[in-house]
Amino acid sequence: MKSKKLLYIGISAVVALLILFVGINYLKGINLFHTSNYYFVSYESVTGLNVSAPVTANGFKVGQVREMHYEYDNPGHVMVELALDKELKVTEGTVAVLGSDLLGTATIILEMPKSTDYVAVGSKLPGKISGGLMDNLQADLMPVLPKVDSLINALTRVVTDPSLSAALGRLDAISADLSVLSANLAASTKPLPAVVNKASATMENLSVMSTRLDSLSATLNHLPLNETMDNVEAISANLKQLTAQLQQPNSTLGLLLNDRGLYDNLNATVNSLDSLLVDVKANPKRYINIKVF
Repeated sequence: MKSKKLLYIGISAVVALLILFVGINYLKGINLFHTSNYYFVSYESVTGLNVSAPVTANGFKVGQVREMHYEYDNPGHVMVELALDKELKVTEGTVAVLGSDLLGTATIILEMPKSTDYVAVGSKLPGKISGGLMDNLQADLMPVLPKVDSLINALTRVVTDPSLSAALGRLDAISADLSVLSANLAASTKPLPAVVNKASATMENLSVMSTRLDSLSATLNHLPLNETMDNVEAISANLKQLTAQLQQPNSTLGLLLNDRGLYDNLNATVNSLDSLLVDVKANPKRYINIKVF
């Protein structure tokens, strides 16, 4: 009886370990019962890439990262093992591009050209690291920022220029002179001596107004208006280029704004993780259940 009891205990422990092993791999997204073809890629950096990260082709998941290890015989590189679907035939010239999404999670995208030649299973694929969406967005916006800064500086110099305040003061004086001139013309029906006196005063006012207009013209000539207009035209050209990129669905900015699949995938992933965590907290015995007889 004692030997049978020990045998049952040993069998139960082995079964529990197997269930634990399969369960852990299942939570990682690794299906031990699904046959796969294995390929290898070497990268200089795998920041954000984790085991079981998806491998996609044309936006569809065709595999996942099986394992990663540092290449001690090739310092500065990390070897990544890819487990791809058995049905997938990797064509010659395929490049495994390592990129990241808005959340910083890295994925591997297979860029497969059309070809009738295929890569042998277990071969090493060429790898390439691509900047994330935020990096590409920053690269697109950086050329515009110096122009905006230059425009702001130019406008600040124009607004704070003392000549502008002086020119505005002269405009106020010219407006007052015009008001006086209008009043003098309206009083032209008065007796002739009064009209002559008003005409003389009007001529003096016109002379003063002409002098002030000359001064205003000279002040405006010294303002940096040409530089400001050049900056405005440069910014307009950059904004036109940026708008064109936003309207192109295949550009980085276009994908960021128009890729409905990216939004759906992120939303589905967050919902799946939330459901899994809630279920694990509510039913922990469903995932790890060891019984001792």
